[in-house]
Amino acid sequence: MMDRRAFCSGGVLAATGLVTEAAVAAEAQPMKLVIGSDHAGFPMKGPVIDLLRSWGHIVNDVGAYSTSPVDFPDIAKKVCGEILTGRAQRGIMVCGTGVGAAIAGNKIRGIRAALCHDTFCAHQCVEHDDVNLLCMGAWIVGIKLAEEILRAFLGARFSTDEDFRRRVKKLEELESYRP
Repeated sequence: MMDRRAFCSGGVLAATGLVTEAAVAAEAQPMKLVIGSDHAGFPMKGPVIDLLRSWGHIVNDVGAYSTSPVDFPDIAKKVCGEILTGRAQRGIMVCGTGVGAAIAGNKIRGIRAALCHDTFCAHQCVEHDDVNLLCMGAWIVGIKLAEEILRAFLGARFSTDEDFRRRVKKLEELESYRP
């Protein structure tokens, strides 16, 4: 676990160190992953799948399968279903900005989705918030940055720190909140 203040004060060098550690973990421990995209994310999804498989991960692609228009909530539902049933350990959604995918994922009980366009957030969202769905925007990040984000996300593990576990428990309680 990297201290947030140390990361921020270390700038690029700290970020590079984080990605390097995460890269080793992401490539050393293959996972069952599910990936989905809408039509805007489709062009990036193929290279992401190829990359993940080259790292040894098992990847289930639940659509979209072309650039023909599709509604991202329908794909998010499929991705989240694979996570919730245990057929996938984590999920990845790629759409134009990633925003819609994150909103859709967070509507589903048991899913904690994060929109990540940088490596720090991709690592911290798992370590601090036990995120199980990474959302990225194909219009926002290129494939090289997506590779670094994926390494950070897949290399991170949820902290054993009781503060983070208590907070995630409170997030779970919010799923049934009614004012």
